[in-house]
Amino acid sequence: MRYLPLLLVFLAGVSLAFWNASNTVSVYWPLLILGPLLMIGVWDLLQTGHTLRRTYPLSAHFRWLFEWLRPYMRAYLLDSDIEGRPFSHRQRALVYRRAKGEEGVNAFGTQLDVEKPGHEWINHSVVPHENIEPGFRVPIGGSACTAPYSASILNISALSFGSLSGNAIEALNLGARAGGFYHDTGEGGISDHHLKHGGDLVWEIGTGYFGCRTEDGQFDPAEFARKAALEQVKMIEVKLSQGAKPGQGGLLPGPKVNDAIARARGVPVGETVHSPSRHSAFSTPREMLEWLADLRRLSGGKPVGFKLCIGHRWEFLAIVKAMLETGITPDFIVIDGAEGGTGAAPSELSDHVGTPLREGLVFVVNALIGANLRDHIRIGVAGKIFDGHTMAAALALGADWCNSARAFMFALGCVQTRKCHTDACPTGVATQNPWREAGLVVERKGPRVTSFHKETLDALADYVAAAGLSHPSQLRPEHLRVRHGSGEVRSADMIYRYLSPGALLSNEAPEDYARWWAMADAGSFLPREQRVDIRRA
Repeated sequence: MRYLPLLLVFLAGVSLAFWNASNTVSVYWPLLILGPLLMIGVWDLLQTGHTLRRTYPLSAHFRWLFEWLRPYMRAYLLDSDIEGRPFSHRQRALVYRRAKGEEGVNAFGTQLDVEKPGHEWINHSVVPHENIEPGFRVPIGGSACTAPYSASILNISALSFGSLSGNAIEALNLGARAGGFYHDTGEGGISDHHLKHGGDLVWEIGTGYFGCRTEDGQFDPAEFARKAALEQVKMIEVKLSQGAKPGQGGLLPGPKVNDAIARARGVPVGETVHSPSRHSAFSTPREMLEWLADLRRLSGGKPVGFKLCIGHRWEFLAIVKAMLETGITPDFIVIDGAEGGTGAAPSELSDHVGTPLREGLVFVVNALIGANLRDHIRIGVAGKIFDGHTMAAALALGADWCNSARAFMFALGCVQTRKCHTDACPTGVATQNPWREAGLVVERKGPRVTSFHKETLDALADYVAAAGLSHPSQLRPEHLRVRHGSGEVRSADMIYRYLSPGALLSNEAPEDYARWWAMADAGSFLPREQRVDIRRA
């Protein structure tokens, strides 16, 4: 039976030969099928690299066929509307409808199982608020900032040119300009595509210092100052880590470094580019804050902050201690959840390294409240934000504004094939392939980005009004209700512990926070008992 498919092909070929020999009219077209199949079968028998092909010539190929078809069959035929990861069909469809300006309402009741553990909601009021204007803004900039920025409550999270196509970057920026929200450049630098349409930019600076680096990959203050002075650049964001691949740097192979990418990143064309796993501009929390102060000065007083996925608690608390010692505070902190994004990483890192958004957010809020710093620093969040509820939940837990990457990619037409790292994105979003990119028409997709942003904020305004509030900033943990596995319903303030103001300074923090606080040292990212120079670690 193992050789039956190959035997059938062989017998079919022999039968065809006898037919042609015994008839005046010869038939050769079946050889176009039988010939290649016979050669594949013989090669399967002779090769030694694949056991299945050698043991089951020809028929083994059906396994790979169905492996290739499996995700498409699940997505289009088998999964229900509320299934699918990382985003369900229902979630993606909502973004598509809002991007097209279509009605995003449900008929005949919710599809969600409201009795299922994990279901959550915000209670409504018998006296809901009326006539809320949805154009919510957040002022960003502390006392040392001379050029503060008023940001939308929803913005485009970090998406680098190189990871995304030039047309995708242009469409995002076109939509951001029309909608009045910012576009985070990602760590790949400021490209011509970012600048073409004039949308507000947040310049993200990672460990590779792309766009402001010396020839040997170190930070270049002069080049930074030149680009930070651009009118489009509204804020500076230093990336310490990201949720998609926490604790890991990156590598861009030389063949992918074309002229446009080389100009944006400040690297030679065709040369492999490395992003280290940590910064070379500083080695301690204290040095990091001093560097942030330098960036603020070099940028002309624009807001400067940092982004990270929370890892070791004592490391972040060491930064908090350095804030207290130096008197230097960032204007903002962006918490990236381990839910991930477009960045590809080994399964172990993407699945089991880093803190999910909500736990990371609550920890940062507690750290700043416990050190009496919360009023001086704005907090942004990113991690599977795609609708009014995910925004409201994050704001209730302590965020000031939200960023989203994948939802805006859906607005561009992304269909979640999860091929972002293969250069084979079928929608032209996450690719550098010219003919794939050409399918994404900037003038058509830019307005969809704007529409998704507007419709989502309209939905958030309705959501907040239903709770009897006049602004999302009034949302508190007690507004968010969550059903637990036991069937018990609890509010978020009962699920997550919130510290009282100054608790870390007055030794009134819970045991775990007190232990992490004792381990933290403003002079090192390592805990006190392992204090060494991390550049030699």
